[in-house]
This record gives sequence, C-alpha cells and structure tokens, in this order.
Amino acid sequence: MIVIGLIKEGKTPSDNRVALTPAQCKWIRQNLPQVKIIVQTSSTRCYTDAEYKQAGVEIADNMEQCDILLGIKEVPIEMLIPNKTYLFFSHTRKAQPHNKKLIKAIIEKNITLIDYECLEHEDGQRIIGFGFFAGVVGAHNGIMEYGNRTGLYNLPRVYKCRDYRSLINHYFGLKLPNIKIAVTGSGRVAHGIIEVMNLMGVHEVEPDEYLERKFTYPVYVQLKGGELYTHKETKTYKREHFHNHPEEYRSRFLPYTKCTDILMNGVYWEEKIARLFEKTDVNERFVIKTIADVTDDENGSVPINLGDQTIENPVYGIDKNTLQKTEPYLENSIDIIAVGNLPNELPRDASRYFGEQLIKHVLHNIINGNENNDVIKRATIINKGKLTQAFSYLENYVS
Repeated sequence: MIVIGLIKEGKTPSDNRVALTPAQCKWIRQNLPQVKIIVQTSSTRCYTDAEYKQAGVEIADNMEQCDILLGIKEVPIEMLIPNKTYLFFSHTRKAQPHNKKLIKAIIEKNITLIDYECLEHEDGQRIIGFGFFAGVVGAHNGIMEYGNRTGLYNLPRVYKCRDYRSLINHYFGLKLPNIKIAVTGSGRVAHGIIEVMNLMGVHEVEPDEYLERKFTYPVYVQLKGGELYTHKETKTYKREHFHNHPEEYRSRFLPYTKCTDILMNGVYWEEKIARLFEKTDVNERFVIKTIADVTDDENGSVPINLGDQTIENPVYGIDKNTLQKTEPYLENSIDIIAVGNLPNELPRDASRYFGEQLIKHVLHNIINGNENNDVIKRATIINKGKLTQAFSYLENYVS
C-alpha cells in the first residue's frame, strides 16, 4: 500500500490550491486500491476538510505515515518530514537565492524532491502546471485594469466570482474600444490569455497588419518565438538552437511598443534570454499603457516589473521618466499587473485541471516506484538527499 498525503500549504501568503480535488481522490480510491490518500487538515484550502471527508478521504494532522507528499508552493523548512518523497514547485532550478536554505534542508533531511516545473515531455513541453489559468486571470486583469484606467468599461475581480463559468458570464455584452493587444508566448499561459481574448470578442490579426494598420475594433497579435527573437548574426530563428543558445538572440519586440495599448506577457524567461525591451526604450514613443506580466519575473522579460503585488491589490504604476513605482492610472505612468499566484483567483478550476494532468501523466509512475522513468528522472532534483546528475549545476548554489 502506497500512502499519498496532500499537505497543507505553509508558505505566506497561504496558497489555496491543491494537487488533487475530493472527486479525484474518490476516483483514485475506487480505481487504484493499492493507493491510500490522506489529506492534512487545512482551513485555507479551496476545498474544505468536510468535502474530502464526504468523498471518503481520511483527514489527519500528522503526515508521518505518508510515503509521498503532494504540495503546491515551497514547503517551509520546519514542516519538512525527513526521508520522504515530495512533489511541489520548489522554485530552485534557476538557483533562486531566496530558496537556497530550503534546498539545503531537503538535502540534510534525506528527502527526494520531484519538482512539478521539471516534469516535461521529451521535447521540453511542460506536462502539468497552472499556466492556463494564470493566463486566464492575467488576461482578465489586464483588460480590467485598462478599463479602470480609461473609465470606458468595468469588469469585476476574478476572485469574487465563484468559478470560471460565472466569470465568463461577465463577458456577454462587453464592448471593448478599438484597442491593440500584444500577446507574447506560445505555452499554456498564452493559451489561457487567448481563450479570454476570444471570449471577449477580440480579433486576432497577423503581425504585419498589427504594426501597420489602425482598426475600428479591438485586436490582438500573438507573438511566438520566431516573431519575438532573431539571431544576432544570421537574422534567423530556429527553435531548438534558441533554447540551447538563447544568448545569441536579440529581441524583435521593440516596434510593438510604439503601437500597443496592452501587453499580455506569457513568455518563459531566464537570465540568458533577451528582455522584450530595455528600460532605456521607455520614452515618448513607448505607448503601452497597461502590462499584464503573467510570467512575472522581477526585472525579467519586462524590465520595469519591480516586483509582486497581491491578489487584492494587483496593480501599480511606473513613471515613464524616473522608472520609479507610483500609484496606478497616472497620465505619465505605465500600469503593471504582477502577481505571482494568479491561479489562486480561480482555485477550484485550476486545481481540477492540475489534478487531471497529474493523474493522467505522473501518478502511475510515482506509485509504481518507477524512479528510472525518463519523465520522473528528469524532474527529480534531489534523490534521497543528493543532487541528481541533471541538476549537478546547483552544487555551488547549495554549498
């Protein structure tokens, strides 16, 4: 018998998502008799203890009896149980400084860490994640804040809607002005953004049309790798080469800063990848008024992202002259929406989607102990207290 525990979230602010919903736990209980699931009691989870009990799931406070522990965000060091296998988003693969103590503690406690973010298909495509609903909420917030800025229309806050279906009801009859929206990226985040664009009746146009024409209705352009980056020498774009040598490419986004009202940013970014634009590009020709930075890397692909806001207070301004943080909606400012836990605004929908992918692509390999399965192997950062070969580059980070 394999015992899987759904741990309560300990990070502050608390995350309300969960890896498996009550209905999914019930399905596992009925279809995988070799698996037992225990849910750690929590008052902040989007599904209550009572809902799990109703689904026939055991509720407990102590999780020592579990073999595998599923969380969402980073587990506080004092909550880590030695000699267990954990799955959560550790945010350590890029050697993030703020999680150095966490990864050292995982090693010291002889823990195996499988990171959701590293669960990938052979071609590098992520297997599971909350990106789609991050894109949905980010797109809604971007359009909402542009409405707040201009006073031309009103949209409600996502987290005040019961679920995704009730959110969509607010789009019926919504009339947007003839705005131009640039959507960057091609992954799950971008798919979520485009879903909202379509639901709101925003028309897609090609890049050349977008740059050259004015429209009498709202439009968006989706900018994928080939439209965003070009090799510094050959002036071409090859996806595999770009992923292996991103430092050899420059950004092609600058022309879009001169004709875009709203930027919805959904690109993956790390230090070697060119930013969409530089701080020095923010001048009188930079006409973007609202940036929904769904990717949300501080000083990352959007260099004027000065850090996270909260779900309750998601937006701040950046003065175009000083590049300092201001109140939003000022005449000479750019509004930035930067929230690191956007899917928490639709936690039930996001959790259900996440759990479906977890069951379909990962669960069987985990419970059958297939440690050498390529997918699991690639996602295992630490195996029984030791960095795996694929993540040996983190040696200096943890030492």
